[in-house]
Amino acid sequence: MAYAILTFVAVFLLVASGGLLLFYREAMLSRISEVLEPRREQAGMLGRLRSSRRSLGGIVEQFESLMPRSQAEASLVKQRLARAGFRAETAGGVFYGSKVVVPLLLAAVALVSGLGSLNPLLAYTIALGVGFIAPNLWLDAWISRRQQRLRRALPDVLDLLVICIEAGQSLDQATARTAQELSRAYPELCDELSLLMLEQRAGRPRIETWKNLAERTGEESLRHLVSMVVQSEQLGTSIARTLRVQADSLRTQRVQAIEEQAAKTSVKLVFPLVLFIFPALFLVTLGPAVILMLDSFKTLTNP
Repeated sequence: MAYAILTFVAVFLLVASGGLLLFYREAMLSRISEVLEPRREQAGMLGRLRSSRRSLGGIVEQFESLMPRSQAEASLVKQRLARAGFRAETAGGVFYGSKVVVPLLLAAVALVSGLGSLNPLLAYTIALGVGFIAPNLWLDAWISRRQQRLRRALPDVLDLLVICIEAGQSLDQATARTAQELSRAYPELCDELSLLMLEQRAGRPRIETWKNLAERTGEESLRHLVSMVVQSEQLGTSIARTLRVQADSLRTQRVQAIEEQAAKTSVKLVFPLVLFIFPALFLVTLGPAVILMLDSFKTLTNP
């Protein structure tokens, strides 16, 4: 009897320990899955977001065939999109599709909001005209902002180029190192420099790649830089000294631009002073005197 009880207790303990091990194993697996599941969920959300963007771009791109355009206009739009940083093959299709979709959306907004019922011809004409011009205005604003960021980043990039060249590296090596080191601080300009290095690795001459950089960006300061680099390459002068002079001139131009903006503030303040501040001052200072004069006139006319 005692052996049977001991055997039962031993089997019970073995089964219980096995169950505990399985329970803790399931708990451990559930904790690991809880840690990994948000990443999977986030990855799934990112995938869905990317797929929705692609589908939206595809829907907009379907309207590309409705826009008649010439080859010269298409090349000009492609150049403008490249200056804005959109180099994908579908960028032109999305742009032309937006010139059809945006007017239709504005017309639908005018219809739903009731503005079209007041004056249908005027409302829908304005909606279609603004919707047709809005993509061009948005693209121009994006290009100007990107060129401004390139202009601000250029002096620091030139300083690092000078340091790398004076350390013994060639211009190509210095450009690649600068694009790698400053990619987080100045992503736009470093992206252009990386594309320049890719063109050189593809077999294009150095002068041609630098000229392509100036044409892609359309920034005037980069055009001056490219012309100086080309002259230094052709004449054999010191490239480090050339880049240092260019960086100093860019900083001087930046200071002059800030001083010019500061000098314009006094002229710009004239309009709010005349339209808003002076009338209030005249009302406060001359108002009581005018009231006293009117009261005195009333007493003189009505003795």
